Amino acid sequence: MDPASELEFNMPGFLRMYKNGRVERFQGNETVPPSPAADPANGGVASKDVVLDPATGISARLFLPSVADADPAKKKLPVVVFFHGGAFLVHSAASPLYHLYAASLAAAVPAVVVSVNYRLAPESRIPGPYEDAFAAHRISDFEDPEFRSSVLYDADVAPTPSPGSPHTATPPASSSPGIAPAPTSRTTWPYGWGRTAAPMGTAARVKGKDPTWDFICDGKFGLDHPYINPMASPEVWRQLGSRRVLVITAEHCWFVDAARAYAEDFLFILLYLIYFHHKCGWEGELEFYETKGEGHVFFLFKHGSDNALKEFAVVSDFVRRS
Repeated sequence: MDPASELEFNMPGFLRMYKNGRVERFQGNETVPPSPAADPANGGVASKDVVLDPATGISARLFLPSVADADPAKKKLPVVVFFHGGAFLVHSAASPLYHLYAASLAAAVPAVVVSVNYRLAPESRIPGPYEDAFAAHRISDFEDPEFRSSVLYDADVAPTPSPGSPHTATPPASSSPGIAPAPTSRTTWPYGWGRTAAPMGTAARVKGKDPTWDFICDGKFGLDHPYINPMASPEVWRQLGSRRVLVITAEHCWFVDAARAYAEDFLFILLYLIYFHHKCGWEGELEFYETKGEGHVFFLFKHGSDNALKEFAVVSDFVRRS
């Protein structure tokens, strides 16, 4: 067989990789430019592309509402560290779906949104995207003057609005490149499964999702590693520094069982730790929101619909109260 035509991996509609290393992506190739001037179409939010870490080349798109929109009592804005979805394979901060969502969130809260361009597989396999996610949280070292003049560092939030974004599973401290500053609050649309918790229907999972995870991590991390199944390592959860957590899902999402289990097990494990160890190191609150009748990342594809607006209001309010 010709290596140029023989497939090594195929995720229909997302990505193909050939034996010779050539990669074809079928999503996330369309991009929109930033808007250095306040864009009325995006609620008056300006945006620009910046380098977060010159050493590694990690970049982001900043979304900057007017400082005049800040809380009068604080005079500055909270920070949202935002990770786009795409199964670790496709999309970027410049993809129209994610640009629109991040700009809308920046305008609605208002908040400074740092939409991170983490590395993608197969060029960078897991844990590369996780390492980028943790590195991006060190934004207090970021020297952009507009950013520094606008933000309120002690009110940052790290939402992960779509499966495939790096912060849905929390890697152990020993495997992360140092502990990043803990966000005050965290909102996540969970991406995860495993043999020990919330399998998404065994046949469907084995046929599609298990091989994808094996490809993304190059076979180095099993299905019950905390990178993909945080429920399998409850001791990791004691390291969670956020005071508040919002878990979001939809009734017909592929990962709805994992999301429900994530929220339920989160509470169960915290209660277990409190009962047996008197304290667990986390004294926060957990919120759970599930949209009935909708599917996977509907809020992106149906942006502006009634259900999407209701969910968006939940997220915006959660960030605003952080």
